Amino acid sequence: MTGRITSRFGARSTALEVVEGLDLSGHTAIVTGGASGLGVETARALAHAGASVVLAVRDRQAGERVAAAINGETGAARVSADALDLASLASVRAFAARRGERPLSLLINNAGVMACPQGTTQDGFETQFGVNHLGHFLLALLLVPALEKGAGPERQARVISLSSSAHGMANVDFDDPDFRHRPYEPFQAYGQSKTANALFAVEFDRRYAPRGIRAFSLMPGVIHTRLGRHVPGEDWSSIEHLSKTAEQGASTTVWAATSPDLEGRGGLYLENCAEAEIFTRGMPRGTGVMPYAIDPAAARRLWTLSEERVGQAAP
Repeated sequence: MTGRITSRFGARSTALEVVEGLDLSGHTAIVTGGASGLGVETARALAHAGASVVLAVRDRQAGERVAAAINGETGAARVSADALDLASLASVRAFAARRGERPLSLLINNAGVMACPQGTTQDGFETQFGVNHLGHFLLALLLVPALEKGAGPERQARVISLSSSAHGMANVDFDDPDFRHRPYEPFQAYGQSKTANALFAVEFDRRYAPRGIRAFSLMPGVIHTRLGRHVPGEDWSSIEHLSKTAEQGASTTVWAATSPDLEGRGGLYLENCAEAEIFTRGMPRGTGVMPYAIDPAAARRLWTLSEERVGQAAP
């Protein structure tokens, strides 16, 4: 049995340190939410390593400013921006149609919302479940043909989904994921969506590994970006030990996307540039992965629910 995967990087490593010495020339990545926070640092590291990067963003002008700044740093026009609103399935479909089947090596599902007031997406889904999970779910399905073309014998294509230690707050309520019949609680909704991100990686990997595409989910750490704008200051105090800079927070994403040590593996939940341990009582808060978040049966059940919700069968 293959042992737990670790690396020479850790919680304080930066994304640029992770890609040092790597050559991603000829590879293309899409980073959702690439106009701010972790998305910027993820795109920056990938571009510095030679990849072409598309920032899939709600505010295209903001994305273009970030792209211009990174292109100025690298001295090459490697980064561009395109419009994507994950709260609209129509927007997801339009983005994927513009992208077409051009080879894609990496899909980084980075964008998200956190602990927001109760609301719904344009398609009627609870906001956090709709944006964090269903929007990315549909995007990944529509880009499977491009990912297949981006997979090669030496480097498989990868789909990376940002989960969170907050998945420990809630499993997926398959009977009421949209909080129509139970009281809405912002962090419970966020935790449910982050569990969904982890389960998505499990089932996506099972389905598409034979076609050269692997999937991972990860905990980036606690990074004080606009993602946490709905969270009161006092609610951060118990998890300050997990705090990182944006450059450090993007390191596990970039490691998941590029590490040769992960070639031939998939469906894993990662943290601090390593495969996470299964959570057991006594472990520090916010570390490890809950067993229900990597349960294959739950992952298959979520996949079926998600196909029904977005109206898209897996290719």
